[in-house]
Amino acid sequence: MDNRLSFIMNLLEEKKADGVQVFDMKNSDYFVDYVVVATTMGERHGLSLLDFLKAELKKNGEQILNIESSSEWIVVDLADILVHLLTPEFRAKYNLEEFLSKRNENKNR
Repeated sequence: MDNRLSFIMNLLEEKKADGVQVFDMKNSDYFVDYVVVATTMGERHGLSLLDFLKAELKKNGEQILNIESSSEWIVVDLADILVHLLTPEFRAKYNLEEFLSKRNENKNR
C-alpha cells in the first residue's frame, strides 16, 4: 500500500499539486482505507491533474472505479483509496483534514 500511496503523492507533486496529504482511515469506520487530499491551482489545473493521474494510474495497473468532477472539486475512487483534488477555496471551505482527523479520533475512543 505504501508504494501505491507514494506513487500517487509523487504524481501529484510532480504536476504541482499543493499540500498533498494522506490520511490513514483503516482504523476508522470510514469506507476506504486511505484518503489523499491535494490543492489545485484552479479548474484547468485540476482537470490537467486528473488526466495525468488517469493515464499514469492506468499504466501502473490501477483500476479507477469512479470519478466525480466539478470545477472546484474532483474525487477519484480507487476502491480502497480516494483522491480529492480541490481548489484552494474549496479546500479551505470544506476542511476535509479536520473531518477526516475527527473521524479517526472518534473511532479510537
